[in-house]
Amino acid sequence: MRRNIVVLFVVLFTLAALGWAGWANWEYRKQAAERAAAIAAANSRMVPNISNGTLTYISPLNGKPAPNFSLEDLSGKEVSLASFRGKAVLINFWATWCTPCKLETPWLIELRKKYEQQGFEVIGISTEGDDIKPSDKAAWDKDKQAVEKFVREEGVPYPILMGGDSIAQPYGGVDDLPTSFYVDRKGVVVAAQMGITSESEMESNIRKALQE
Repeated sequence: MRRNIVVLFVVLFTLAALGWAGWANWEYRKQAAERAAAIAAANSRMVPNISNGTLTYISPLNGKPAPNFSLEDLSGKEVSLASFRGKAVLINFWATWCTPCKLETPWLIELRKKYEQQGFEVIGISTEGDDIKPSDKAAWDKDKQAVEKFVREEGVPYPILMGGDSIAQPYGGVDDLPTSFYVDRKGVVVAAQMGITSESEMESNIRKALQE
């Protein structure tokens, strides 16, 4: 009998310890998420959110108007974000040398086709060269040719704008590629993601931007 009592005590103690560890782990994740949010607000940068055990990102722009920009497309025409007002927009920072960007490009093409009639558009923002400006014609043209080749080979149907590095800072810093921002019809950022994600998560954020 005494042995059974000891075994029961050990089992109960173990369960209590596991329960406490689980609570402590949850509390740690919660505090880490709160610290991440504070860091994002203080430094205006995207930071990891691990509160729910999955890797998402907190952007200082969440719930705020997406910063407007005006960049050249591949034909040399100036295109602004404001011209897409009334549409849900996925702003995708990418580069041809970025392998994850190449992997998600077919998803972007497919999702754009699926939701285009509902007022959805993708804007590809090329960050091909670091701080290369149109005034550096040789370097600019070299990067542009690489982008044009990729767009042609992949059959990219959405607008691609050059000079993404010039607008990275207003978007909280683009420290990894791809980085995407989902903007609703009113021009407000409803979600952001740094690094490659899944097609289903991208679609979920698109639907959120469309307010479905």
